[in-house]
Amino acid sequence: MIHIGPGGGGYASRMDMTPQRWENTCAYLQEVFGHQDADLADLRNRAIARGLPDIAISPDVGRLLMILTALAGRDGRGATLALELGTLAGYSAIWIARGLAPDGRLVTVEIDGHHADAAQSEFQRADVADRIEIVRSAALDALPVLAERFGPESFDLVFLDAVKAEYPAYLEAARPLLRPGGILLADNALGSSEWWIDDEVGVDPEADRSRVAMDRFNRELASDAGFEAVCVPIRQGLTIGRKKLLS
Repeated sequence: MIHIGPGGGGYASRMDMTPQRWENTCAYLQEVFGHQDADLADLRNRAIARGLPDIAISPDVGRLLMILTALAGRDGRGATLALELGTLAGYSAIWIARGLAPDGRLVTVEIDGHHADAAQSEFQRADVADRIEIVRSAALDALPVLAERFGPESFDLVFLDAVKAEYPAYLEAARPLLRPGGILLADNALGSSEWWIDDEVGVDPEADRSRVAMDRFNRELASDAGFEAVCVPIRQGLTIGRKKLLS
């Protein structure tokens, strides 16, 4: 069991965040809030065995996605239509699907066919395949097609977890898709395994593009008069924006 007890010294020393304290904090959050069933717990191992990258949100973030999806509907029954950009092996999509309204559905966009096949298998295993549609496309190509198909203000929730350098473009395309009161979520708001938001520019050009784009995304959403937004420092950061209701 992870125990985070009172630190020594004064108030400032207890509030200082060190690498070890951050690691302990993340472990505590996963221990307390990261409960998951056996299928979800082993999904990552099955994905790795299929040759997929060892990447997924943590179970505590997954539970947060499920709760926010359940809160995103118009009538308190959960979202009726949700969108995810970046499916990978389907771990986050399953959490989202579990928060949908009884008649709700999730559209998830994945460019890699092998990843999409793996996710479809996991959706069937988790008994949510009838609630999830996989669109096999690049996110920026799929967004205008989905806008034409569903129309403006049609989605209760949008979750961004695809190409980080494209997040500002995702925001521009997703903004009109969200209904007033809808929720926009963005993973990796503070970093990834390759970069962190306070890194200096110039060390790794690819990481720089992702970090700069994420910083731009966060600032644009935070200053958007049509949204209320906040970033939750859980795992690698989750930005949460709620589109304001019409006055």
